[in-house]
Amino acid sequence: MAKVPAVTLGFWVIKILATTLGETGGDTLSMSYDMGYLVSTAIFVVPLLTLVAAQIRARQYYPFLYWATIVASTTAGTTMADFATRSLGIGYPGGALLLAGCVAVSLAVWKAVLGSVSVETVGTPRSEVFYWLTITFSQTLGTAVGDWAADDGGFGYLGGAMLFGGLLLALVVLWKTTRTSPVLLFWSAFILTRPLGATVGDFLDKPFAHGGLDLSRPMASMALGAAMILLIVVLPQRAGRHVAVA
Repeated sequence: MAKVPAVTLGFWVIKILATTLGETGGDTLSMSYDMGYLVSTAIFVVPLLTLVAAQIRARQYYPFLYWATIVASTTAGTTMADFATRSLGIGYPGGALLLAGCVAVSLAVWKAVLGSVSVETVGTPRSEVFYWLTITFSQTLGTAVGDWAADDGGFGYLGGAMLFGGLLLALVVLWKTTRTSPVLLFWSAFILTRPLGATVGDFLDKPFAHGGLDLSRPMASMALGAAMILLIVVLPQRAGRHVAVA
């Protein structure tokens, strides 16, 4: 058995909640508490590295450990993306291109070294390092893309959520009706859940004047965290099937 969860409907629901929590949680530290993007990133990277190390050392799939690591990657991804697109001055297009390149390189090197980027092959320390590196880059990329669509793209927060939700539905149709590579569809969906969560998170906590609901970021984060915990407990949690690469 793998140390990552089976890819089910429940997996995607919890993943979207996690990405939304990452947006509100990251913004809580960098904006509500005014710590800035660089300092907030430095703070979030510590639990991320600690949890990734614990995940790699674990001998089996532990749901709470896995999802805590996902949340750590998405909160760190939020502040890293904001630092890249705003503090570095390269804007949303530059940040998105930079981070898309990071995802592509991570997947390419993973494929070259281990022969497959399928989550079903994640079972060794080396494959897990590539897995979590790719996930963190994808979370960061998704934040930049979500902000780009909502702000510069003119979609707004709800429009952006509908856009990315529609793209995810299109991937479901491809999965059901074509022979498109399941690995390609998985990583495409994994990346797209992040801008969906980013736009939903911004819709929850941005001011009314900017098209949001002006909810408290800490309160929204706690509510999303509680919803995640409830679903992890209620929904069946099982490890994915592990397939070794010859």
